[in-house]
Amino acid sequence: MIKFYGYSKCSTVKKAKKWLQDNNIEFEEIDLINDTPTKDELEQIYKKSGMPIKKFFNTSGIKYRELGLKDIVKTETDDKLLEILASDGMLIKRPMIVGEDIVINGFKEKEYEEKLLNNK
Repeated sequence: MIKFYGYSKCSTVKKAKKWLQDNNIEFEEIDLINDTPTKDELEQIYKKSGMPIKKFFNTSGIKYRELGLKDIVKTETDDKLLEILASDGMLIKRPMIVGEDIVINGFKEKEYEEKLLNNK
């Protein structure tokens, strides 16, 4: 079963959750704010994804701008960036889906179809 990391007040998360339900995809829902993944968990997810670490940041979030992370993300080590991500669930791009062999950040219906429906 996939893990669905989200934030209940986020409209994108609501759309993604509805899509999963409409397509009968079972998932375990995890609140990014109350149950923020640890640095170790994020490191495993990041390595499994094959994506650049900057793709894990919620770049449109208020906290991202408040902390001036735009420049920090360009220069800091992955280790330090994982620490920053684990410090506050609001910094993590959402929704984040983690399955046995997939990681998806954000919600793009076409990507969901390709990675979740075609692998059923």
